[in-house]
Amino acid sequence: MKKVLCLITARGGSKSIPRKNIKPFAGKPLIAWSIETAIKSGLVDRTVVTTDDQEIADISKQHGAEVPFMRPAELALDTTPSLPVLQHAVQWLKDNENYYPDYVLLLEPTSPARRPFHVKAAIEIAEKSGCDSVIALGAVPGHYNYHWQVALEDDKALLVTGTAWPQVIPRRQELPKTYFRNGAFYLFRPDLLFAEKPSLYGSDVRGYVVEDKYSVDIDIARDWDEAEPKFLNILAEER
Repeated sequence: MKKVLCLITARGGSKSIPRKNIKPFAGKPLIAWSIETAIKSGLVDRTVVTTDDQEIADISKQHGAEVPFMRPAELALDTTPSLPVLQHAVQWLKDNENYYPDYVLLLEPTSPARRPFHVKAAIEIAEKSGCDSVIALGAVPGHYNYHWQVALEDDKALLVTGTAWPQVIPRRQELPKTYFRNGAFYLFRPDLLFAEKPSLYGSDVRGYVVEDKYSVDIDIARDWDEAEPKFLNILAEER
């Protein structure tokens, strides 16, 4: 088995929903669902939370995660992208614990509806293929398909595919299936973080399609209100 490090990113300074990462969601702190999913997958070697907030750290530990370090304040700003946060976590574990995984699994607390079987499937894809990364995908609804997308140039409507209008695909059922990154997880080789052009992808990227009902991304208060009953239905179906 490959060593898989799960990293859960959870800074304390959420603006859109204050204290979002530890706010009760479906009976548990929001971050607890991501921790539980990683552990219950049965294929994650370590589950580590990177945070700058002591309360988040304490709650994460209570739910089974490790918090071996506190994230530096300069990596917990509103404008901080994920890449340096992941680089710091992987480098810290290598330098301080001589631990370096075969794959890193990024789970963000704001996608709580992904389940252990999603994580397990992604890791199994990586194990079998030896790919650089596996990303979670959602299906693009037909009416948003790129074959029907239009660009405007001086009020002139142009199909983004370059197709002439008389040749546009007329029926939704005939459109090729397309997908978007839904953010439920990213699984990738850690060396990619330290490449000349760092990324989470590499050249061999595999996709795993997550059903729509599991595609939840909480960013603003309205998202929370819509996500909680949706997730409670998922839990009820699993009982």
